[in-house]
Amino acid sequence: MNKLLYFLIVIISWSCTQNSPTEKFQHKRNNIMNIHDKIEEIQMEDILISNISRIHLIKDYLVIGDYKAPDKLINIFDKKTFKYITSSTYQGLGPGEIANMGYIGVDEDKNKLFVSDHGKQKIFYYDLDSILKNPDYEPKEKINMNGSLFPDKYQYINDTLSISLIIEPTGSSGYNQSVAKWNMSTGEIIPMKYEHPNITQKRINIAANSEINNYVECYSFYDLMTICDLDGNLKFNIYGPNWKTEKSKKQYYGKVIYCKNNILALYSGENNFVVTKDKGIKSNHPTQIIIFDKNGDYIQTLETGYQIIDFCYDKDNNRIIMVFNDNIQFGYLDLNGII
Repeated sequence: MNKLLYFLIVIISWSCTQNSPTEKFQHKRNNIMNIHDKIEEIQMEDILISNISRIHLIKDYLVIGDYKAPDKLINIFDKKTFKYITSSTYQGLGPGEIANMGYIGVDEDKNKLFVSDHGKQKIFYYDLDSILKNPDYEPKEKINMNGSLFPDKYQYINDTLSISLIIEPTGSSGYNQSVAKWNMSTGEIIPMKYEHPNITQKRINIAANSEINNYVECYSFYDLMTICDLDGNLKFNIYGPNWKTEKSKKQYYGKVIYCKNNILALYSGENNFVVTKDKGIKSNHPTQIIIFDKNGDYIQTLETGYQIIDFCYDKDNNRIIMVFNDNIQFGYLDLNGII
């Protein structure tokens, strides 16, 4: 009788979870479009950029941060034509140099770039117009970073509000991740309210959209996406076809962005690393972009056929710009007719 009662409780709990308005289970995502041939390669002229680079957009410019740069760390291009404009900032410990470059944030309203320096434990800001006039322009210090609790990546909204992915080191090599409101002026960090109860090790990517009052978390080792409002109240948990409560050795989600109020997320479902023909090990990056609406309902999967390191949405030209770890390094996809 006790066993029967136990199973009834389990079944009822499972049924309630499945029917909860906040819990969405997507058992199939089979609306797949192969867009490999639609991707246009971007030629970066004679500028050498390493395979460890990240891209950002600000006004009319594409900014590429090169984390293994043989020369300058920050490269600026015309975002429409991809014509090279200038480069700025050497790696180093001297004035105007960046010792260990981290995330690059963007304030479009004031035309500023924020660059985290994990070597100097500071965030510097650059006036973009000043860089364009003088590539040797030295940035100004914005705020000191706390070594025990600091923003890794963030969506800048204004000086007193960024939705941030916070890192808290644990021991000699471990760390915890969480989402918080971060005040760039004061350094105050206010953790968001919601944490999924079944996640044992949180490794996520985040994006925020202040126009619809949402942020989204996409999990690396779980087939899970969580959508909350900007106060951290849960809106939806989106469970993919491979959802399990146990941490996986596979990578599910990569970077996530908002695009026309839709959510675009890199997705793999494969192992993080693969063995090459010569028995070496190489990173295995996502090749798919999954499109969801703002509530996490599945729309379509775009199969690029390229391993994607990073991507961003160019709203002025309605296209996605991508960084690849493949036989081409940079490319873009025109979204007309897709979104």
